[in-house]
Amino acid sequence: MEEKDTRQVAIEVRNLNKVYKLYDKPSDRFKEALKLTRKEYKEHHALQDVNLTIRQGETVGIIGTNGSGKSTILKIITGVLNPTSGQVTVNGRISALLELGAGFNMEYNGIENVYLNGTMIGFTEEEIRTKLPEILEFADIGDYVYQPVKTYSSGMFVRLAFAVAINIDPEILIVDEALSVGDVFFQAKCYRKFEEFKEKGKTIVFVSHDLSSISKYCDRVYLLNQGVLLGEGSPKKMIDAYKQVLVGQYEENGDQEAASGEMGQNPELLEYGTHQAEILEVYMTDERGVRANAILKGSVFSIHMRVAFHERIPAPIFAYSIKNIIGVEITGTNTMVEKAYLDSGEPGQVKEITFTQEMNLQGGEYLLSLGLTGYEGDTFQVYHRLYDALNITVVSDKNTVGYYDMNSRITVKDVTEQSGSPV
Repeated sequence: MEEKDTRQVAIEVRNLNKVYKLYDKPSDRFKEALKLTRKEYKEHHALQDVNLTIRQGETVGIIGTNGSGKSTILKIITGVLNPTSGQVTVNGRISALLELGAGFNMEYNGIENVYLNGTMIGFTEEEIRTKLPEILEFADIGDYVYQPVKTYSSGMFVRLAFAVAINIDPEILIVDEALSVGDVFFQAKCYRKFEEFKEKGKTIVFVSHDLSSISKYCDRVYLLNQGVLLGEGSPKKMIDAYKQVLVGQYEENGDQEAASGEMGQNPELLEYGTHQAEILEVYMTDERGVRANAILKGSVFSIHMRVAFHERIPAPIFAYSIKNIIGVEITGTNTMVEKAYLDSGEPGQVKEITFTQEMNLQGGEYLLSLGLTGYEGDTFQVYHRLYDALNITVVSDKNTVGYYDMNSRITVKDVTEQSGSPV
């Protein structure tokens, strides 16, 4: 029998609904307000009958696709938005970082904004003055604290905002994607602070598309999709379910019949070539053979391309490359490099080419490009290329330095007695 969690409830959400009225034009909103016409709007259900319980000392993640209601639920919990119906109970003082610099006055300097944000949370000037050295040390933006925040870079902005939110000593910390702007060192410092919070028994709720952070830091995860709570459970369980949502294969009734697999594909990809042969379909599968664009670091995955030949191509070359989101090519290969020479492609033939390998890239977001090329005599031909065709999300709970992991094995041996005195 499962042991009951007796910890105090920090946040309780019951039967929460949020409905937005969408008007075709501003005059329709005006007419409805004056009751001059019948219903002139469409209803968008951002949240539908959502229930969740977060206990004191938990670190809880909320994941889901864009538009799933993640940010909306955080804004309702923190009082930024009012629900259409339902009840939210919060036990403890909340510090929230929902949007970059929300609550900052752009004309004030950094220190003035520290006091502004602190008093908004409910602290006295004396309490903030006591915390000020710690906040400024954490933000580490130097003399910029004396400049108007409108002159800050996005990185400095998030440093100061997060320093205030996390050092003001809240009982509950709410974070919505705020860390994606800071550099890797600042993110590491923030996550160390997360761990300190957990040790002190504080509650953390955060929304993130960084599934690696969700996997590493969360005790439990809630999965939302189009305003509906699909489930809650361990990070691994919910990330697996999220991967099914991404490819349209999640079914609450357990029917996992494969859907179209269009999720993760770029609708604005760049393509070109002679089209003597054509890449008809591109998709990836995880180590279980399930279509997915979220791949666990260290696992085996496959890249598939289905190709139709419209004319005879004597020696086709199939290739893929992976680059990061700023455009740096990280890795790639092709059938010629791999010495996987194939027969010629004949008109009317359709072939499926599969590249299978281990995912050793660091956790993060990447883009997959594919190509079908070849030689006609000494002339290089591009039959079909697809640039940035698929998004790849690498899920990791251990990132090393650089682009990929060398999978180092570490041994430590005590050689104290063997060491002589220095010369």
